[in-house]
Amino acid sequence: MKNDDANKKHRLIQYANGKSLEEINGTVEVPKGKGFWRTLFMYSGPGALVAVGYMDPGNWSTSITGGQNFQYILMSVILMSSLIAMLLQYMAAKLGIVSQMDLAQAIRARTSKSLGVVLWLLTELAIMATDIAEVIGAAIALYLLFHIPLVYAVFITVFDVLLLLLLTKVGFRKIEAIVVCLILVILFVFVYEVALSHPNWAGVFKGLIPTGQTFSSEPHVQGMTPISGALGIIGATVMPHNLYLHSAISQSRKVNHDDEEDVARTVRFTTWDSNIQLSFAFIVNSLLLIMGVAVFKSGVVKDPSFFGLFQALSNTSMLSNGLLISVAKSGVLSVLFAVALLASGQNSTITGTLTGQVIMEGFVHMKMPLWLRRLVTRLISVIPVLICVAMTGSKPPLQQHEALNTLMNNSQVFLAFALPFSMLPLLIMTNSKLEMGERFKNNLLVKIFGWISVVALTFLNMKGLPGSIESFFGDHATKSQLATADMIAYVLIAAVLALLVWTIYDLYRGNKRLEAKINSESNH
Repeated sequence: MKNDDANKKHRLIQYANGKSLEEINGTVEVPKGKGFWRTLFMYSGPGALVAVGYMDPGNWSTSITGGQNFQYILMSVILMSSLIAMLLQYMAAKLGIVSQMDLAQAIRARTSKSLGVVLWLLTELAIMATDIAEVIGAAIALYLLFHIPLVYAVFITVFDVLLLLLLTKVGFRKIEAIVVCLILVILFVFVYEVALSHPNWAGVFKGLIPTGQTFSSEPHVQGMTPISGALGIIGATVMPHNLYLHSAISQSRKVNHDDEEDVARTVRFTTWDSNIQLSFAFIVNSLLLIMGVAVFKSGVVKDPSFFGLFQALSNTSMLSNGLLISVAKSGVLSVLFAVALLASGQNSTITGTLTGQVIMEGFVHMKMPLWLRRLVTRLISVIPVLICVAMTGSKPPLQQHEALNTLMNNSQVFLAFALPFSMLPLLIMTNSKLEMGERFKNNLLVKIFGWISVVALTFLNMKGLPGSIESFFGDHATKSQLATADMIAYVLIAAVLALLVWTIYDLYRGNKRLEAKINSESNH
């Protein structure tokens, strides 16, 4: 037996069917009988790890260019996306705390092995797509700050695995603190830059109310319409891997599951933590859009990539007022932007790796060390970035920048596929008295808004898919290329709908099996 245990310890890939993220599960003690703020502080942390996914580099260009092109009308889209995110993250955390299973484990427990493998692969692709955006963001930040050639900067991003190794030694509470510090860095940079620009606050608050113009297909500005800008913001904001992550890390606090009041307290304070941190994410995304409107002169940013934004922040002819111009001359604005970009990329190192481990253990019961998990995912993610850099190396800088920006935006297409397969099972399971019990199942209001959110996001993601596929062919696609893109999109939409039907059918059968088992046990 001892030899078997020793062999198991030395295997890189092991069988896993235990608690979600076993190394951190139930490791954080929460004192009882303390005041509200002291208790909230002890529960704070998991929400920050989730919130970073809502302000990663994938969000930056969509929000800034949305502001440049359409002023403040897309503010309402950021607000709606944030409110939907709060609702979904509340359900994900509640599922983890009450059922003691993360979302991947819960889906796998109610579905067949073959569907589990399909959903695992789909979610892995979504995580890798997100990682591509982080590679591009971090590599560009290194290039802008330290003038490291892009190819080398891309390779350097692989070594963030060493940062992860270091963090795994310091304890989960310290990881949470580091993530919060990086969020505050990002927040400070954008508050500072927006404060200098003196935005039209009346226009900002007016933009929070949706109008017919918000989802209009007119006007066309620099190849973007309000509806395509709105879809870009929604696609970059609500990400599937955050639901898996939150359902796992919400279990990091020690809970007495025999005491319903302790479970209820954990759900309540975890929800407070999540909503506060997601409010910070909403502020950051709003500041990004306000930057697009107020920091730069209207329509002057022709290069919406990170390179173009960096250069625009140091180009006095592109800035909107005298105070900004005087600060920009020192180079502070552009350097702070690059620092925030680097901080955003490093945050995703932690959350992306933890999520990958959650879905691998949950769906296919495989476990590997976090450093190896990170290394494999990152090496796969750098390949398309390196190919893009190599293919555009001999072209003018603007074309290289556009190519990297297009790759980053196109990588987000996979998120549209994966999102319904996390949202729909999450809603079905948290609506169920069988899964959650009478006290913790979703109330009527949460059910109504949950279904509206899931149906609306799925519809909008599918609606935006033809345009996303068309963008793979570039700005000057022929009619036949556009027709091919549309055909691919409709085939993919049909495949997503068929897979959704399979998922719902498997969940229904799994619930019936569980119901029969419970009835059989109660009769005996």
